[in-house]
Amino acid sequence: MWTNIVVVSEQVAVLFILIALGFFSGKAGLINEAGAKHLTNIVLYLATPCIMVQSFQKVGYSPSLIFNLGISTLCAVLIQVLSVFLSRAIFRDKNMSRRVVMRFSAVFSNCGFMSLPLQQAILGDEGVFYGTVFVAVFNIIVWSYGLVDMSGDRSNFNLKNIILNPGIIGAVAAASLFFLQIHLPYILLTPIQYIAGLNTPVPMLVIGFYLTRFKFKESLRDLGIYAVSAVRLLIIPLASLFIMKLLGVDGNIVTSCTIAASAPVAATTTMFAAKFDRDVDLSVGLVSSTTLLSIITMPIIIALAQTI
Repeated sequence: MWTNIVVVSEQVAVLFILIALGFFSGKAGLINEAGAKHLTNIVLYLATPCIMVQSFQKVGYSPSLIFNLGISTLCAVLIQVLSVFLSRAIFRDKNMSRRVVMRFSAVFSNCGFMSLPLQQAILGDEGVFYGTVFVAVFNIIVWSYGLVDMSGDRSNFNLKNIILNPGIIGAVAAASLFFLQIHLPYILLTPIQYIAGLNTPVPMLVIGFYLTRFKFKESLRDLGIYAVSAVRLLIIPLASLFIMKLLGVDGNIVTSCTIAASAPVAATTTMFAAKFDRDVDLSVGLVSSTTLLSIITMPIIIALAQTI
């Protein structure tokens, strides 16, 4: 297990070096708020769909892979449902603004920005293949349950937001090409691979920029941050791993899903909190603190998934 921890730690450390570069770029004024939003859009609308297509193009079509795709989908749904159940049972703050932010933070991990680069580094294209499924499930639930819970208004649910989400569009396009066994020609696949290469460095730079807004001293006094960090980084991933193992799921599926489940709080939390006038400062503190803590927790949990 120690060897696995070292290997995973090296991969996580690479990501955090990129995050540090983003942090210093923000401090130096090389990245500002507008620039960070533009970079985020490039990742969401270009890089993420491209890495999905690339991973589906590289894995070979086989009945066993189709079966595994179904298993990974069920695991992703199970983990998200488990996360919703635990968050609603644990977080009951009387302040509604804080309560919804804490629940949202516990449920939704940074399974796109943080997980896909790690899945690629540790498991290769097959890891991203399964990770893509998790991102698709994430997008469906975040734009349905997450949107309604954060806003407190069921009328905000919009099927159009789910269908036209770039994560869903990318997953559908990748899966369609895969099931129809269409192999893209070099002239199309090469630019897709170039854009997919942005999926690791650009999100890390953006996360680093947002860390410049992290109010460290205030966060140390907020017990809610400690509680959410424990649930998001330890309780949910360990419970997910235990249940998957109990159900007999093994191999790269478990590791890929565990990587997604153990990722820090999704950056979407802050975007939703700002949109619906919730506790934005708390959301920034949760995204920032769990991102920093994940450099310790993720290697241990991922290594555990690879060992047991």
